[in-house]
Amino acid sequence: MKPEARIAACSGSFDPVTYGHLDIFARAAQLYDEVWVAVFHNASKNALFSVEERVELLKETTADLPNVRVASFQGLVVDFCQKHGAAVLVRGVRAASDFDYELQMAQMNYGLAGIETVFIPTNPLYSFLSSSMVKDVTKWGGDVSSHVPEIVQSRLIERLRQE
Repeated sequence: MKPEARIAACSGSFDPVTYGHLDIFARAAQLYDEVWVAVFHNASKNALFSVEERVELLKETTADLPNVRVASFQGLVVDFCQKHGAAVLVRGVRAASDFDYELQMAQMNYGLAGIETVFIPTNPLYSFLSSSMVKDVTKWGGDVSSHVPEIVQSRLIERLRQE
């Protein structure tokens, strides 16, 4: 059964959220009635920010997008989609190497639950950007203000310069 509203989900760790992520959310919000940003809790990953902190940062940085909701999840993304009525996963793709991995995930998610995946090419301004790179640059004293919102940069500096 297809949901009446066109609901999509964007999943990831978002540790931290970058302007690249926010661009994908904003573009998805123009295409769908409701977009869920699903913050993945992965105990095997050593995250800089807790799931709760990432959810908080995402809520703050998406506040200007009225049809975007943020929640965390653990387990299969298709279960999150089904719980929230999302028939589509939206994924940003930076390069061909991203596509190879994302295609495998898309096929698995479709096979598991019939969840479609829509790929949105990353804005060229953010094609090189990754959360890992932002953390590394911040750790070594670099300026990431053109890559993340001010609140995220402040939290990164606070966290990474404590070490």
